[in-house]
Amino acid sequence: MLRARVCRRQRRIKNVTRFHDNLVTMALVGGDAVRVLVVDDEPSVQAFAERALRSAGYDVVVASDGPEALQLVNTQPRPFDLFVLDVVMPQMRGDELGRRLRQREADVKVLYFTGYSDRLFAERPVLWEHEAFIEKPVTVNGLLEAVSMLLFGHTGGPAGQRSVS
Repeated sequence: MLRARVCRRQRRIKNVTRFHDNLVTMALVGGDAVRVLVVDDEPSVQAFAERALRSAGYDVVVASDGPEALQLVNTQPRPFDLFVLDVVMPQMRGDELGRRLRQREADVKVLYFTGYSDRLFAERPVLWEHEAFIEKPVTVNGLLEAVSMLLFGHTGGPAGQRSVS
């Protein structure tokens, strides 16, 4: 029985390593790390998303609300490739922030990160092109697959490699 546990654990470690290698590879486009701005008012959610995305090779910047995010967008030397926005935040809702970002650049990619999808769709029955949403709580794998799908059209990154679940 001990041998079976050890073999299962070694197989799991090998799969996680292979999955992690695929994600790190996928986060690089043209030699530059994909830039992601995560906007959420909950520090624990910010930390989770930042840690998950950084471990996959993404260049991550975090903001606590819409006004801070807009200020970061205006002052960053390189544009962001993706915005991960909480829907319900003080000062400015995530969908309003997404609308403002879209006014600046029509094809901006936005992933709404929400525990309240009913609120997101109450006023907006459809999402624009290059927008998606993911329900909280989410796993690391779920977040990374949603980001890859939105950025590259599949879960394997720009080169088309497939992640291992």
